[in-house]
Amino acid sequence: MTKESGREGGRSLKTRVKTARKRSLSSTLWLERQLNDPYVARAKREGYRSRAAYKLIEMDDRYHLFKPGGRIVDLGAAPGGWSQVAAARVKAKDGKGKVVAVDLLDMEPIAGVEFAVKDFNDADAPDFITNMLGGEADGVMSDMAANATGHKATDHLRIVALAELAADFACDVLAPGGFFVAKVLQGGTEGQLLSRLKRDFSTVRHVKPAASRADSAELYVLATGFRGRREA
Repeated sequence: MTKESGREGGRSLKTRVKTARKRSLSSTLWLERQLNDPYVARAKREGYRSRAAYKLIEMDDRYHLFKPGGRIVDLGAAPGGWSQVAAARVKAKDGKGKVVAVDLLDMEPIAGVEFAVKDFNDADAPDFITNMLGGEADGVMSDMAANATGHKATDHLRIVALAELAADFACDVLAPGGFFVAKVLQGGTEGQLLSRLKRDFSTVRHVKPAASRADSAELYVLATGFRGRREA
């Protein structure tokens, strides 16, 4: 099915996947990207559940989001790559911090991570998850993305809507000084989200980690220095 990847005549050869009768062209192209993605290979070598772990590692290395003893919420956590990074960096396995992972889908256990099958939009979710954490969160992170429709404008609106819901949740559970990071897409549809974050956080920036594919419109909004909950 595949040609062997290697070096011939001084050139690096990509692994190419033949289109099987029962596999769509889009599925074939996705599989080919996976087979040739250095971050996918690295994740397998280093024991991360997804290549997305390296996006969070890069953001933390640059902006110092995690501190030993921190309390972190990972929304839409499955398969768990971000939870793995957070647990290691807040020293959760050593009992110094805590990570609560939340998803509608079940997830295999991760050392140092508590998991809840729950909709974070449920009315009781902020109290439920704060109780799991043992206090207010130091960070809320979301790598969630709605299923793509193929219509760029619609996809932008759907992913920003998810980020807005995650931001609402974050502002209910974060401690003053906390951070929020969420996936968005390039395209200028998140004006309302950015305005809200600039009101509630001291610094708001867009981040494009090197681990994000160059041909992807994927982008992250990172808000740091939560000002605290406003009175209703």
